[in-house]
Amino acid sequence: MKIVINKNDKTPLYLQIYGQVKDMIFKGTLVDGYPLPSERGLAKDLGIHRNTVIRAYSELRDEGLISSHQGISYRVSYGSLPCQKVRKPVNWEALVKEEYDSFESDFDDLFSKSYEAHLISFAGGVAAREPYSTAEIAAAFGRILKKKNNKPYFYTPYQGDKDLRGEIADFMSRKGIITKPGNIQIFSENNQALDFLLTLMLSPGDKVVVPDIMSPDVYRTVQLAGGEVITVPMDGEGMVCHNLEALLERERPRFIYVDSSFNNPTGVLLSLERRKRLLELSYKYRIPIIEEDEGSELYYRTKAIPSIKSMDTGNNILYMYSFSLTMIPGVGISFVITDREVASKLSKLVSARLVTLDWAPQMLMLEYMRSGLFMERLDAFRKVCGEKQNLMNRYLRRLRKNFAIEYALPAGGVYFWIKLPDGMEGKSLLAEAQKEGVAFIPGNAFYTKKSLGNNYIRLNYSYPTKEEIKEGMEKLEIAMRRTQELVHKKSKQLVL
Repeated sequence: MKIVINKNDKTPLYLQIYGQVKDMIFKGTLVDGYPLPSERGLAKDLGIHRNTVIRAYSELRDEGLISSHQGISYRVSYGSLPCQKVRKPVNWEALVKEEYDSFESDFDDLFSKSYEAHLISFAGGVAAREPYSTAEIAAAFGRILKKKNNKPYFYTPYQGDKDLRGEIADFMSRKGIITKPGNIQIFSENNQALDFLLTLMLSPGDKVVVPDIMSPDVYRTVQLAGGEVITVPMDGEGMVCHNLEALLERERPRFIYVDSSFNNPTGVLLSLERRKRLLELSYKYRIPIIEEDEGSELYYRTKAIPSIKSMDTGNNILYMYSFSLTMIPGVGISFVITDREVASKLSKLVSARLVTLDWAPQMLMLEYMRSGLFMERLDAFRKVCGEKQNLMNRYLRRLRKNFAIEYALPAGGVYFWIKLPDGMEGKSLLAEAQKEGVAFIPGNAFYTKKSLGNNYIRLNYSYPTKEEIKEGMEKLEIAMRRTQELVHKKSKQLVL
């Protein structure tokens, strides 16, 4: 809005302002709802006294051309249509679907805050940084961009780049899974893959059997798709299968979901016997299994165990795999291996929801797989993560001695699942740990019932450096000591 005043003109200054604003309103230059400059701001711009602006605005308001609003000065309020004179603000809160209105977001908030610059984070399942150098990544991108007959930037087919799917099929053959590019659908991460799978095949009210301790992304995705989560207990061999058949008979679930390799958050490896049992039940009851297997490369004290998919001769397994733990941090590539017809329908669903799948991560993954660098780096990942696990374990042994924590040393993966001393809760410990500059995820985030897991925490060791692990674990011990003192103090107060 531009106003010009002439102090030599005999017309009073306030009327000059009034006339120009009114003219702009009637010509449509200032539309209904347009915010006017504040009294003080306009007076300063024009080099006049504030009272002059106040008088001009008063004249405009008396004619119904503008209105004053507390905290936001003045707005044009003259509407040519009756509907413009009555404003009914949209009730955005009421428009949000009920299932999203009550969306559980504690885990997301904790995860996001855990990577603030001042914190040492043991919170996230993120790939180790050491195996890939910045120079090497830059060189790989350089080779991609210089290639002749390069594909259009930022575009790949809805099913994912065909060459990459071919490389993935070859990679899977080394894991005992024989598949073809047409059976593979590319995604950015397993959470996205699971969301698309359930959108395609889960109907409201359908039930999904899951382990009772798992990533919250799993049970939330089921619930948001309208499904019902049925939990099954876990022990040191994974999902307990002893009475699972009776459960399947009674509940008739649509799917069984299992995180087979180094479960998130417990680090438990599903035993070979239970993998076979789950496959047997799948065949008997014609219930598909969604097998998530992203941790299967990171084994340190055991040999690789065949995936359920590798033993599946009946095509009953929907296999999800992610490179999130074995590729450059932040490069999101995952995929689903399924029936060719299902893969085709997944691709159609992707086309309806996305303009294209991410081009750069796919091309980078293809470059590393074609060159053989990816397979070389797997050994480096196992070595680095194994060393980090041993380092964190040394500190945990000290905490077990000093505080009586309980935990099992996983044979692989990227997590420790720790039971805290009696009376100590994960959220209380986190509050003290954050004061020291350390973050992790409390255990109750991994249960559908938030009253469970209060005395557990999950620590990740893949992403922090060794120096960060040393410093972070020292600080965690300080936080535990202070939390324990608070527990004892509270206990004495209750006795008194």
